[in-house]
This record gives sequence, structure tokens and C-alpha cells, in this order.
Amino acid sequence: MTNPKLFEAIMKDPEYRPILPDIIERAKANPLVNQVMKEALLSDAAAALGRMHDVVVEAAKPALIGREMIWVVPTTEALVRFPRAKLGKAYRTAELAQTWFMQEKYDTVDIKADIEIKAGAEYSKKFLEDASWPVLERQTAEVGRAVAELETERIYALYSGIAASDLAGGAVQTPATAGTLAWADLVKLCKVIRNENFNAKVLVLHPEQVADLWLDEKFIHSFYFGKEVDVSKGILGETYLGMKILVSTKATDGTVFAIDTDVAAVMLLRRDILTEPFENPREDRYGVVASERIGLGVLKSKAVAKMTGA
Repeated sequence: MTNPKLFEAIMKDPEYRPILPDIIERAKANPLVNQVMKEALLSDAAAALGRMHDVVVEAAKPALIGREMIWVVPTTEALVRFPRAKLGKAYRTAELAQTWFMQEKYDTVDIKADIEIKAGAEYSKKFLEDASWPVLERQTAEVGRAVAELETERIYALYSGIAASDLAGGAVQTPATAGTLAWADLVKLCKVIRNENFNAKVLVLHPEQVADLWLDEKFIHSFYFGKEVDVSKGILGETYLGMKILVSTKATDGTVFAIDTDVAAVMLLRRDILTEPFENPREDRYGVVASERIGLGVLKSKAVAKMTGA
């Protein structure tokens, strides 16, 4: 997974260098940045802004589960064209009994990096004068979590927007027992995708469905916790079906997705999380804003299986 860069890495990134001087100059006059510099005993505004950015990034990481659901492609372009291969067909001639192969064909899909996700925290000058660094640190962390959660919501919505007829199997699947998700249903989703010549890499579900699975011994015995586990992020591990289990409250209760993340969809990462000072003196509002610029698009919808009613 592509994690956002810490401030030290951003300072060295040629993509960000042209805009950093302006951001740091604005930070020097920002009451929030100055209060962080004072409270955290930092040398200058750049160091204070850097500390705040790192807090935003570290808080965002556990909530970036959406990046586990999709192919993430960093880019410097506003639009990227993706070729999609269509399998060639083989024909046998009657006279010579020879096999002739047609060349692979392609179509393309253009994905624009036109989505900006932004979250911020703003305060009055009076509040900032009385706030300690631990208070400001906690509020700054909330900005990072908010950006990460908004990103996950957009990625989940991308899959939710696929028409039923375009999904693996040509329809939304139903569980063996209404209102309950069982191991047999996971096998069904895996089979539906396999029949489309793809392999499910992740299973995305709500905590309510995980509760059902923990009552199914076949699920419990299907994997051992290992290096793929990151419970704080909602990654339970990988079953012997080859699917990583992703759990998120951003998923719809009762809906389960199985996805081949190698080919199903793409997230362009035109600008990863960047933290900037915010000020509106007329309204007596000062703070920090974190934002990112991404693009989302479906490449192969048949690499996605969906089940509802679980």
C-alpha cells in the first residue's frame, strides 16, 4: 500500500518543491503554527508545520483501508489512459487442422485525477492562545483521520456504483441464509470471480458480517494470523482462498465485496496528503487543512463480486 509521505520526504520531493516556499511563508504568520512552535519547543514555523503534517499522516494511516481495496497508481499527470486487453480467440481450419491465433485486442479507459479530498480544523485566536500542544495534536490528528475516511468512502462508492449486470456472474449474489454470512458464501464469491478468469484478492465487509464469520469454524480454521494482519487498520489476515479480509464501518451492513484488486479498478494519486495553514482574519478563524488529489475509475467490473442480504 502507498502510504502518505512524512514532511521530511515531502521537502525532498521535486514534485512539492515549487509550492513549499509559499506554504512555509504563510505558516510563519499563522497563529496555530506559531502556537505549535511555542508549545512543542520547535525552532521555526517550518518545523512546526512539519510536526503537524506528520501527526496528520500518522493519524491517517490506520484509516486508509480504502487503499487496500484498489490498485494505487502515483502520477504527475491530470489524466491517465489505461489500455484494457481483450483476449484473442483461436480458430482451427478444417483442411489443414491448424490453429490460428488472433492478436490480442485492446480498448482504453481514461481516468482523470479530478477529485480533491479535504478536511480541516479551525479555531479562534483566543482558543489558540490558551491551547496546549497535546490538545492541538489531538485536533490535528482528527484532520488526518477525516481525510483517510473520506478517501475510503469514495473508493467504496466506486464499487457500489457498478451495475449488477456488470458484476462477476452478471448479478448480485445472495447468501445461503438470509441475514447471515457464512464460509460457504465466501467460497461462492470466490468461485463467481474465478469463473470470470480473475482471482479475488480482498474481501470487504462490515463488522456485523465479521461477527457472523467468527461463529463459523470453517472461517476460523481458514487462516492463521501472520504478517498480513493489521487489526488497527481492519485487516484480519489472509485465508487459504487467497483473499485478504478487510473490515470497515464504511462498508454497508449486509453487503460484501470480493475484488481482484490487480485489475478491477484504479486510484490515481496525483497529490498525496499535504498539510497547509489556513487563515481567515476577518472571521477570526485560523487552523490547518489537509488535502489530497486523486482519480478513481473502474477498469474491469467483472473482477468484482457483490453479495447483499448477508
